[in-house]
Amino acid sequence: MLASRGWGSRRVCEELIAAGRVSVNGETAVLGRRVDTEQDVVEVDGVPIGVRPGLVHYLLNKPTGVVTTASDTHGRPTVVELVPSEPRVFPVGRLDAATEGLLLLTNDGELAQRLTHPSHGVEKEYLAEVAGGRVGDGAIRRLRDGVELDDGVTAPAKVSQPSPGVLRITIHEGRNRQVRRMCEAVGHPVERLIRVRIGTLQDRTLRPGQWREVRPDELKALAESIGVPPRTSGAPASDTPGTPGGASRRR
Repeated sequence: MLASRGWGSRRVCEELIAAGRVSVNGETAVLGRRVDTEQDVVEVDGVPIGVRPGLVHYLLNKPTGVVTTASDTHGRPTVVELVPSEPRVFPVGRLDAATEGLLLLTNDGELAQRLTHPSHGVEKEYLAEVAGGRVGDGAIRRLRDGVELDDGVTAPAKVSQPSPGVLRITIHEGRNRQVRRMCEAVGHPVERLIRVRIGTLQDRTLRPGQWREVRPDELKALAESIGVPPRTSGAPASDTPGTPGGASRRR
């Protein structure tokens, strides 16, 4: 836990503990002691170590027409313009300009790498309004089993139809415009696409263009689902949405 908070290599941290400089809940720590990062108070030389400074995690409801890049040569609005400019963050994964919905932005490189690496299979859930009215059972079965695209057959997906012409699709791959291409391949082009969940993260209250900080409990659940030690920013998170281009409002 000390190493994950940036106190040095595991060897350096072991030396700190062996020297009696680390305490847990007021008691001198011993090598190998387990700690609860959410409950226990860990101190080095009497100072709480807290969390790694400067890490931020924003959950944004991306509106249509906004591109998922840090800058755009065509002058289009970008997702980083909708969240605080400092510290600098980057989007985790991509949503095309026409797609709406949840997007995580952070400066936590380790978490971002784990979330986007194919080996972790992080689920992304979408609501797709498609052309052609009600989607037949055969087309839904094809989406579930895998669809032949120009870059290969897609992995099995979770697919349901909560109402005629609306599909709820959950995938764990990260191919370019995958959901749109899947629906088009079965004869039902997408007319509107919204991402409603990233792994364990979801929020039905954020309006398009709004953002908020990811809460510690959300970050812990997300990190645990992909095997990353939970790491949050030093400031207490707020679930009060922020407005486009502005800082989050505090209660």
